[in-house]
Amino acid sequence: MTFVTFGRGLMAGVSSMFFAFAASAAESTAPPPTQAAAPSLAPLQVAAHELTAADAEAFLDGLVPLQLGMDDIAGATIAIVKDGKLLFAKGYGYADIKSRKPVAADATLFRIGSITKLFTWTAVMQLVEAGKIDLDADVNNYLDFTIPQPFGKPLTMRNLMTHRPGLEDVIKDLAVKDASEVNLAAYVKEHIPAQIFEPGTVPAYSNYGAALAGYIVGRVSGAPFDQYVEAHILTPLGMTHSTLRQPLPDALKAQMSSGYNLASGTASDFEVVNAYPAGSMSAPATDMARFMLAHLNNGALGDARILKAETAQAMHNTRLETDPQLNAIALGFYEETRNGHRIIGHGGDTLAFHSDLHLILDQGVGFFVSYNSQGRGDSSARGPLWRAFLDRYFPYTPPEQPTLASAKDDAQKVVGVYRTSRRGDTSWTKLLGVLGETTVSTDGDGVLAIDSSTDINGQPRHWREVGPLVYRNVVGQEKVVFKPNAAGTMTLLAGAPIQIQHKVGLMDNQVVVASVAGASLLIMALTVLLWPVAAIARRHYGARLERSGVERLLRLAVFAVCAADLAFIIGFGVVLVPQLESISGLNSALDPTLHIVQAIGVAGALGALVALANAGVAWRSENRHLLGRVKETLIALACVGFAWFAWSMHLLDMSLRY
Repeated sequence: MTFVTFGRGLMAGVSSMFFAFAASAAESTAPPPTQAAAPSLAPLQVAAHELTAADAEAFLDGLVPLQLGMDDIAGATIAIVKDGKLLFAKGYGYADIKSRKPVAADATLFRIGSITKLFTWTAVMQLVEAGKIDLDADVNNYLDFTIPQPFGKPLTMRNLMTHRPGLEDVIKDLAVKDASEVNLAAYVKEHIPAQIFEPGTVPAYSNYGAALAGYIVGRVSGAPFDQYVEAHILTPLGMTHSTLRQPLPDALKAQMSSGYNLASGTASDFEVVNAYPAGSMSAPATDMARFMLAHLNNGALGDARILKAETAQAMHNTRLETDPQLNAIALGFYEETRNGHRIIGHGGDTLAFHSDLHLILDQGVGFFVSYNSQGRGDSSARGPLWRAFLDRYFPYTPPEQPTLASAKDDAQKVVGVYRTSRRGDTSWTKLLGVLGETTVSTDGDGVLAIDSSTDINGQPRHWREVGPLVYRNVVGQEKVVFKPNAAGTMTLLAGAPIQIQHKVGLMDNQVVVASVAGASLLIMALTVLLWPVAAIARRHYGARLERSGVERLLRLAVFAVCAADLAFIIGFGVVLVPQLESISGLNSALDPTLHIVQAIGVAGALGALVALANAGVAWRSENRHLLGRVKETLIALACVGFAWFAWSMHLLDMSLRY
């Protein structure tokens, strides 16, 4: 998964990214079920090509430039290793559109996003070897502050490495606008996320967890994290053009690729990561090849050794499953097994750069790719490229698995709306999670559609049941599994072992939340907008509004409440929405403005009591006709509905810990 689900469509993107690695889901080793088969598409038979430098170049030369052009991506860099050697490395397109500077695989630096975490976890395991870190000890033993234990269970380094710390997702100060603002110690101390799951139980990807691990590496080793990684990983491996430092060292600045939303647009600024052990590495493809070779060779590259063989094997082969049918997570690496081969790897994203690293352990093959643009394809270029690579050099025919006869009935057990475990629960970011929920539906014959799991054509994949609540892509080998958790809530598990999805109740359902908020805002907006219209109409026709003193005060107060609620939601959006395009803007500098906006929101929420009182007076008044009473009641319900929405989505949380 990625360093940044940050930016465009922040939490909506999380739901779709939940399935990005479902495309790499493992095929089950269990025998196929014996129920009657249903029609399915036969897999395409493809002959294997030998993976040679010449064939790889011909293949990628025919595919990557087409991707860049169609998706409006400026450039890409690729490295392939095999049998202990660099097999292929090449840059495509431009590192800088304006100057027409081409990408060079051995010189152009790309931001690798969350693939940085593999360096963090490697550093952790070096200190485990040295006896300075115990994977199963309370991390508070290594800290100069305290991580709370609301579940009465300590948080361990193993929990961090397997993305099971139980922490909600946080985005505030994750990135900053200027490198001078980077302060890892302040970040981990001031942005401790709420623990919403018991540690070690629910996978929920955590950038904070990786940043905390990097901070621990610095404290235990006695060297700042970036310097430690340079001395103990980058230098021994000869990764001389790679760095975690921000800003870049002067010697490397000229080698840095520009980053883009679209190649046809303008270059973005260098993205500065405050939580830098989670995603700040800049590196060329050939340096990443050296890192892949070291891990494929169990910690050694030439005369250099960054890990003992048994330590590297533990990193690669430790498996923590969500379900036997699906991929597990190792220590930092996660499985993405596909085409009959066990594969481990990691993905990485910043706003501009999108990267993947894959290790096919049983073949001694590593594949690294990075794109320097978001592109029109919603970061999807790397997925199809990787799958095409596997299908060319490691073709695979999935075993036949008949559709269960109970598929139609079982589908009714799983249809509904699901929210990812990687989410904010105690701050306004809960709203982003709700808006990004996944809907599971059925065609009536037991075939499922999962709206956040789409194919290369942008259309939802379809899934048929091949085992009890186990579903396989109708035209592929990917799988998803549904199972109740300990509390009896249905969960949706996909190929990515770093988060799951929980079925939500009525009051957390995006349709209900959006409907209540939308209807409430519409009624309040009409109330405010039609107020002057009604006044003008009365004046024009010489009509008087017959109201007692109390009724007039209540009427004015209700107008003020509606205006306050509208001002609150507009202000909240004006302050926060633009920052989602550049997450470095989500910082403490916004707090004073947000507090003013929230104060208006609190006044509006409390004003719902005034609206209810006004409705009560309207029903008791002898001067009101039925339509007027209904109108005041609808306004009161709108004020109450909006107060519930603002409270339940934590929009009024003054701590602003998001």
